[in-house]
Amino acid sequence: MNFSIITPSFRGSAWLKLCIASVADQSGVTLEHIVQDSCSDDDTKNWLPNDRRVKAFIEKDSGMYDAVNRGFKRAQGDILAYLNCDEQYVPGALKMVADFFEANPGVEAVFADTIVTDSQGEYICHRPSLVPTAAAMWARFPVLTSGIFIRRSVVHERGIWFDTKWRDLGDFWWVREFVLRGVRIMVLPELTSIFADTGDNMNLKANAVRERSEKWQMTPRWIKLLQPYWMVQYRARLAMRARTRRQPFDYSIYTMASPAHRVVFHAAQPTTFWKGRLNLKTVTTPG
Repeated sequence: MNFSIITPSFRGSAWLKLCIASVADQSGVTLEHIVQDSCSDDDTKNWLPNDRRVKAFIEKDSGMYDAVNRGFKRAQGDILAYLNCDEQYVPGALKMVADFFEANPGVEAVFADTIVTDSQGEYICHRPSLVPTAAAMWARFPVLTSGIFIRRSVVHERGIWFDTKWRDLGDFWWVREFVLRGVRIMVLPELTSIFADTGDNMNLKANAVRERSEKWQMTPRWIKLLQPYWMVQYRARLAMRARTRRQPFDYSIYTMASPAHRVVFHAAQPTTFWKGRLNLKTVTTPG
């Protein structure tokens, strides 16, 4: 089982180096790492074309989701995923995913859990994934995209590509197509990825705020009226899901201070509460 990991890139040189390192040291699987860089004019241009760990394509695109689509079209792997520059995989993540797909041959998409850190790599929280439902996902998007893995057939046969008219909220509409078209989804209750809450992530910027407002206007009125119900339902589903609550654990990642070697951090008080994001209504970072 081969993996194709797609990373869209633009002016994120330092973070991209960490992302690439976390993919390159995955063991027990074969993979290709495709980096779609939109002609970055920062330090990226000085090293990316010569990095033999990746297949680098440096070309203008019309945004992150166009870059991911381009990578998916080039991908040769059986399992596809996309990992942003400010995200990483934990050691052994792809082997866990491969084993899960092999044990569940009828599954088309696997949603795994994610650790959220600050820009130095310190633990903030972890985000368990849930299988989305057509109604509830308007109110709460139950997965971080670094934890999404799909079979090649989802895009290359079913044709579920990203809608490139969205610049920040394309993940919601992409996964919504999974639900509407009956893609078979299962949750892998393991921590496979890291999302760095840098304070400068795309989903905090003005365009993301505008798109969230647009999505809110498109939300069915009955969904809005039942907003408290969806919150209760979400918490109830989390409570029933395996391994939502975790004991203290260690994780290792690459950091700005240690870009060549993983650093081990300890989550002394694991929590699903994302401090600073509670009131942020965004489909890509559930609160």
